[in-house]
Amino acid sequence: MIRRFETDALNTVRDLVRWGASRFREAGLHYGHGTDNALDEAYFLTLWALHLPMDLPAIYLESTVTSAERSAVIKLLRSRIATRKPAAYLIGEIEFAGMPFFVDDRVLVPRSPIGELIRRDFEPWLQGAPERILDLCTGSGCIGIACASQYPQSEVDLADISSGALAVARKNIKRHGLEQRVRAVRSDVYDGLGDATYDLIVTNPPYVGTAEWKGLPEEYRHEPRIALEAGSDGMDIVERILTGAPERLRPGGLLICEVGDSVEEFDARWPRLPVTWIEFEHGGDGVFLISREDLVASL
Repeated sequence: MIRRFETDALNTVRDLVRWGASRFREAGLHYGHGTDNALDEAYFLTLWALHLPMDLPAIYLESTVTSAERSAVIKLLRSRIATRKPAAYLIGEIEFAGMPFFVDDRVLVPRSPIGELIRRDFEPWLQGAPERILDLCTGSGCIGIACASQYPQSEVDLADISSGALAVARKNIKRHGLEQRVRAVRSDVYDGLGDATYDLIVTNPPYVGTAEWKGLPEEYRHEPRIALEAGSDGMDIVERILTGAPERLRPGGLLICEVGDSVEEFDARWPRLPVTWIEFEHGGDGVFLISREDLVASL
């Protein structure tokens, strides 16, 4: 147990960040929901509790905090240790593709490298702005909403089987003022979309195998299992997405799908499918692209 007098000597922003990082390492926390190490996690939570920007000039790290501020930071850092919840759940928000999104434990914490693709207009694969976009297995809606922001003339459907996830997605649609162009639809993969077709389908579906899911660190166990686990090899939902995509994509349309660390499992199921694995400048992998025409010819 940490006694109060042990934190009374934490006088500056830097002191709080250092103390938090030390306690996080001591507690053996796991990262992967926006940061990948104890220092960055402590920095993020400390600055958020102090209502300071993440690009704070270094000189302000030496600023003295008030007693109330110190208490607020310590409470948040201790909560991260006690609950093992991802930081985004503790504060109810995370940034994706340069935009803020509300999140809670009804959805995955946004972290897909697809955000980088959106910000660079899916170049060089997408020619021109898509008229209609589907964000399949949408969760918080971050991918589809970021697409709608990037392409002001596009209409976007956010599809998910979870009513809780859709409630979060609708909150984010409203937050970004996109009610006229973005809708959230309850759909079991494509079953629920009527006869809608799209120029672009983007999806971060469940792709974790059952055995792997059971061995995940506690932080991941706070996320909805339905958004992570997908059968023995993790490919059950991906298979449905691939099989149904030709009927949902318009001529020349593209499917972009994330499978994360399950590339080996994907290749084992579809060894001859002519997908393009996308490389990212800012980290991340396991995202493939395939055209409607190649799907039709290969499946």
